[in-house]
Amino acid sequence: MTDEAEARPGATRPGDLYAELFRGQSTALEVVSSGRLAQVGARPPVRAYLGQLWKRRYFLWAEARAKVTSGTRETVLGQAWLVINPMLNGLAYFLIFGVVLGAREGIENFLGYLIVGVFLFQFTTQCVTGGAKSIASGRNLIRAFTFPRASLPISVVLRGILNLAPTLGAMFVLLLVLPEQEHWTAAAALFPAVLALQVVFTTGLALLLARAASALPDLNQLISVLMRFWLYGSAVFFSIDRFKDYPWIVGIMEANPMYMVLDGARDTLLYGVVPAVSTWIGLGCWALGTLVVGFFVFWRAEESYGRA
Repeated sequence: MTDEAEARPGATRPGDLYAELFRGQSTALEVVSSGRLAQVGARPPVRAYLGQLWKRRYFLWAEARAKVTSGTRETVLGQAWLVINPMLNGLAYFLIFGVVLGAREGIENFLGYLIVGVFLFQFTTQCVTGGAKSIASGRNLIRAFTFPRASLPISVVLRGILNLAPTLGAMFVLLLVLPEQEHWTAAAALFPAVLALQVVFTTGLALLLARAASALPDLNQLISVLMRFWLYGSAVFFSIDRFKDYPWIVGIMEANPMYMVLDGARDTLLYGVVPAVSTWIGLGCWALGTLVVGFFVFWRAEESYGRA
């Protein structure tokens, strides 16, 4: 405003304008305590962290469903590959180990034995390899948004569960139409419990390997080789009775959590018997122990994810 306007009678001066705006209003200065502020990306307490994960459960489920459908969108057969892949793997193992190497000798219903092993082990393989890569693949998301980082490996496991649904359907159909048809008993009702323990164990392992691969990216190059060794050590396509003359080998294989999963699943679906108490106790300890250890190991490094 010019000096001429200020000199004019009735003209509004800048000081009068501000006085008019704030007339009748009291101004206050609020002092914010540093205790009310939180560092962006800081690790919250365990209870709060679990609460954040629970609040995002619907988003995690929706995100997993979206990635399941997009993963096979560019292929001609689409989601049919979720069933075709384990069937082709099972056929390859049957020809090599069942026919050429004679691994089916002494195994009742070898085809069913092989199908259960291949289909269920593939679920663990997908979750472990995807969980290990989840932090690296979600690096941009981590840097852009604040959210519990455990959402990334958990989302991989949810994706694996959604992929497992049609796979299990195909597995049940194959078990019913095979030449050695199975007449399921009440023991088959225990199969969901075996599967639930496998999911819990796999979730803990995905969290553990996500943390390890974040600290050591080279681990992603070794996981496929390690999973192959684990496949051979889980009696997917042979019986551990082949090593009865080597009790120490049998003992190591029986302590293998994936062998417990496959042994329990075969007992309930193929042989109509309730898995041994030792199987339930061992698999339960592996599942809960791996989940607790994997969660705390992952949670403790929460602040390190997303760094260059």
